[in-house]
Amino acid sequence: MHPSFTKAKIFAALALIILTVAFTFPMVTFHGVLNKIEAGKIDEISPLSAKVWNLYNQGRYKSVTTPKEAHNDLMKMIDSSSEIGVASMPIWAVSLEAPNYPKEAFPEGIPVFFHFDGYSGEVHEMNTINHYVGMDPMWVGGHFERAIGPYALLLLTLIMILFIAYDNKLLNYLMLIPVSLPILFIMDYSYWLYWFGHNLHDWGAFKIKPFMPTVFGDGKIAQFTTHSYPTIGFYLLVAISLLSLLAFFAKNKAMRETGK
Repeated sequence: MHPSFTKAKIFAALALIILTVAFTFPMVTFHGVLNKIEAGKIDEISPLSAKVWNLYNQGRYKSVTTPKEAHNDLMKMIDSSSEIGVASMPIWAVSLEAPNYPKEAFPEGIPVFFHFDGYSGEVHEMNTINHYVGMDPMWVGGHFERAIGPYALLLLTLIMILFIAYDNKLLNYLMLIPVSLPILFIMDYSYWLYWFGHNLHDWGAFKIKPFMPTVFGDGKIAQFTTHSYPTIGFYLLVAISLLSLLAFFAKNKAMRETGK
C-alpha cells in the first residue's frame, strides 16, 4: 500500500474520532430530550441520555440560580426547574453586559453558548433582553439546523468511514465537507444573527433600527455591550477541518502516483 494511503486513513480516523466524541455521539444520544422535558415526559428520558448529559456537562457553565447539588445531574436539574442546555460541545460563546445586571453574578456578562443542536447558558436571561429590544427569543432561530443536525453529522460520519475503507475519487472530494465545517458554521451563524437583527418587533421597551449583531469581537446593542467569541467546539471543528484536508491531499497524492 502506498504510504500516503495509510496517512490519509490515519488523518481521517483522527478527524472522525473528534467529530464523534465532541458532537455526533452526544447529539444523537441527547436528541429529543429537551422536547420531552418541555412536554413533561420525564419518564421517557433514557438513562443513557441522562448519563451522557451528566458526563458532557462536567465543568460547563451553570446558572447562578441553579442549586449546586443539581450541577451535572440532569434529573436534579429538571426537578429544580433549572436552565438545561444540550450535551454536545459548545461552538460559539456570546455574552451581554447589561447595566442593571450585577457584576458579581455576571462578571463577564450574561453568557450564552451556541451548539450544533441548540443552546446552553443563560438563555432565559438573554431572551428577556431580546424582548426588551424587540428581538425574537433565541428558540425562534435555527429550527431547521437543530432539527437536521444529528442526521447531517451521521451522514458525514458515514462518508468519513467510507473514505477510510475505500479509495474512490468521489469519496475523496466528499471529504471537503468536513474541511468546510468551520466556514459553514460561521456562515450559518452570521445569517442567523442577521435575521434576528433585521426582524425586530414593536414589543420592545424602545425602538431600534435594524442592525447586524457582532459575529466576532465586541459590539453594542442599544445600551448593552456584547462579546462574541469562538469556544472549545469551534477549535475542535478547526482540528477536524485540518485533519480532513490532510487526508484529502494525502489520498489525492496516493491515487495520482498509483494511477487509481
